[in-house]
Amino acid sequence: MAVYAIGDLQGCYDDFRRLLDRLQFQPGPDRIWLTGDLVNRGPGSLAALRFVRDLGEHAITVLGNHDLHLLAVAAGGGRGVRAGDTLDEILAAADREELLAWLTARPLLHEDARLGWTLLHAGLPPQWDLPTAHRMAGEVQDALATDPAGLYGSMYGDQPDRWSETLSGTDRLRFAINCFTRLRYCTADGQLLLKLKGPPANAPAGALPWFAVEGRRTAGARIVFGHWSALGLRDSHGAYSLDTGCVWGGSLTALRLDASEPPVQVACAVNRDWTGMD
Repeated sequence: MAVYAIGDLQGCYDDFRRLLDRLQFQPGPDRIWLTGDLVNRGPGSLAALRFVRDLGEHAITVLGNHDLHLLAVAAGGGRGVRAGDTLDEILAAADREELLAWLTARPLLHEDARLGWTLLHAGLPPQWDLPTAHRMAGEVQDALATDPAGLYGSMYGDQPDRWSETLSGTDRLRFAINCFTRLRYCTADGQLLLKLKGPPANAPAGALPWFAVEGRRTAGARIVFGHWSALGLRDSHGAYSLDTGCVWGGSLTALRLDASEPPVQVACAVNRDWTGMD
């Protein structure tokens, strides 16, 4: 049995299947963890969504910002379809409701204590320990189950940008969603800097990768995440980034979690434009 974590697919279905072939992935004994953003921007979002869904218990995926965007668009909430989106095929599919129901039920955080790894899409604020992260993921998932329309209508925005246990209602849920699905940078005292996207070498003074903040309460945990294609493949402070920009012409990366092996990559089969990275 092998367990692999794989970076953001974003609809790069053909590249995903080539990577699984390289890994000699067998759904019976093997498992894959996916860092979220199964869909959008790439040409095979519907195929990717169906394939991962059909893997059942052999695949674990967390929700990313593009996955939540799809759910919001399908529900008629949020900001609607954006330029560059490739969601129409899913929205028009005969099995759309089954696929969307399956996607809605995906977690924002997954931890396997036996393996010693935690999976998420973007980041965690330095004030949270893992129990707090689990609790906040559960609060968002409860809202997705009980009031999805209300959540989709209120989840967009950059405020609040500081954690407080006193946050409540939509502010509390929005903060959590922004951490799990959008966070890259924050300040040393934990203020989220959600508009920053580039590599750390280009970051302004005072902006730190979320995993590099001194004293963060998840220090010591091994975390695998995606979302940050400009960061690329990196192992830093116990956090392993796997989004290597396949949808933008880069590569798709897999990391074996149950054994010490070099990462495996396949190059994107299509030369795409990197200028729209997000």
